[in-house]
Amino acid sequence: MRSLLFVPGDSERKMEKALASGADVLILDLEDSVAPSRKEEARRLTRDFLRARNPAGGPGLYVRINALDTGLAEADLAAIMPGRPAGIMLPKSESGEDVARLAVKLRVSEAENDIRDGATAILPIITETARAVLAAATYRGATSRLSGLTWGAEDLSADLGARLTRGADSRYTEVFRLARSLTLLAANAAGVAAIDTVFPDFRNEEAFRADCLEAERDGFTGRMAIHPAQVPIINETFTPAPEAVAQSQRIVAAFAGSDETGVIAIDGQMIDRPHVRRAERILARARLAGMI
Repeated sequence: MRSLLFVPGDSERKMEKALASGADVLILDLEDSVAPSRKEEARRLTRDFLRARNPAGGPGLYVRINALDTGLAEADLAAIMPGRPAGIMLPKSESGEDVARLAVKLRVSEAENDIRDGATAILPIITETARAVLAAATYRGATSRLSGLTWGAEDLSADLGARLTRGADSRYTEVFRLARSLTLLAANAAGVAAIDTVFPDFRNEEAFRADCLEAERDGFTGRMAIHPAQVPIINETFTPAPEAVAQSQRIVAAFAGSDETGVIAIDGQMIDRPHVRRAERILARARLAGMI
């Protein structure tokens, strides 16, 4: 799950076009990109798209429903669950309690639609309010449905009253760096994928690539996109380099035959257990990308 492309759920044309984007996941959006007057039409089009494309091959299909406190989430789920989405993106999640509540609703919906219990994953956006940021540590153990955690800067800026999310140097200001870091830490504590947020200036490919490289360096394993042009950059930057995969294979193989010693030498460097864990994670990402 390297690239996750948002697609308005009220546009059949854009959903069909997104299938050729190369994204690992399409996020069919019923929330911010759909006007209130178009919600019902978006539910119908999204359900029909899901039914037509599942269980065919191609990208995973998630649906971003409306937030639990809007009174729209139940209607969203009732409309789209017959289409058997791979997962639900939950916006404005305030804590692990919110994903646990959604998990209960999904269990009921799965039973009603003859879907295997637990088949529908949950990917929450966990930083869209100040309260949510402070509850980042509550997702560990909240539900086995978690496929990852991600964050958002724009809604948080509105909640805080911040005029900008980035400074003159184009880097996030301190509070947004904190939200990003807490998401990364919370995802790793929960044992799920850490997904970086969108980059609104989709025409600035150079800045976007640099931002993706920084995110991958820090430990994020994927990123959301708002435009198909961003997908190839995400897939490239979040796919492990062949050299890193080969080195990771050597490290794992060396420790497998090391008689449980804590440290071994490879190419003149001392390698210990943390290096093995990092190598195992690189290999896991390589498997998902079809490299091994």
